[in-house]
Amino acid sequence: MDNRAEVREFLMTRRARVTPDAAGIPAGPGRRVEGLRRSEVAALAGVSVEYYAKLERGAIAGASGAVLESLSRALHLSDAEHAHLLDLARNADGIPASGRHRRRASKSGPIRPSLEWALSSITDAVAVVRDQRQDLIAFNDLGRAFYSPLIGDGGRVPNFARFQFLDPVARDFYPDWDLFADMCVAVIRAEAGRDPHDKGIQDLVGELSTRSDEFRKLWAAHNVRAHGSGKKRFRHPSVGELTLVYEELAVTAEPGRVLLIYSAEPGSPSAERLGLLGSLAVDDRARVSPPAG
Repeated sequence: MDNRAEVREFLMTRRARVTPDAAGIPAGPGRRVEGLRRSEVAALAGVSVEYYAKLERGAIAGASGAVLESLSRALHLSDAEHAHLLDLARNADGIPASGRHRRRASKSGPIRPSLEWALSSITDAVAVVRDQRQDLIAFNDLGRAFYSPLIGDGGRVPNFARFQFLDPVARDFYPDWDLFADMCVAVIRAEAGRDPHDKGIQDLVGELSTRSDEFRKLWAAHNVRAHGSGKKRFRHPSVGELTLVYEELAVTAEPGRVLLIYSAEPGSPSAERLGLLGSLAVDDRARVSPPAG
């Protein structure tokens, strides 16, 4: 991915999003730009118009941490967007500078036994591990049952983004498909900013851009976000609709991989349905497992 183009499009879309009212600037008559003018962003960030124009052309290499912090405030960037801006600047520099630290490249490989054991120990919640390319690479028994529409019968490694945009089943599984789609693309955009040379991410973006109009439109928006925590609705083919809360935890021993845990509010209908799905998963495992002895 072209770093200068990424910087240019990110800054332009963020500038267009901030209204003069939000920035505390009188709009005045005859405005012909959407959002703020370059001169207004420069004044808010405390830099010259020429310097900000240079940054918005993509020449962000060498920008200090203080300048990037001021720019983030001027553009009302979220924490995830600020982190993305730092990643773009770090990759433009090519070396750690101005207080920005290089992220260690993640390494692909099999799941460690200890991580598999940890997943297996989680019995009342959906627990899965994904990597930075959105591949679903490990899951507990309930996770296998829950994501059965995505996992299928094997073959190609299951991928959250491919399922989201290329499998019609996703629109049934995700009642709030549009929300999920926007979140999925924003997470991939953030990952691409951290490591623009990751071939797996490049291939995924290229494939989805070619095959999905929805993905291509969302990708052009340059939105970024961290998954973190929240609440989502699902419609599972075996147990019906569930509302689950999620927590995303970094697997610090393997940069790029995260543990996702979905659970239900105790005593809620979703908790009952999740328990039913767990019972079905136990029954399925018992049918396919040979008897001991």
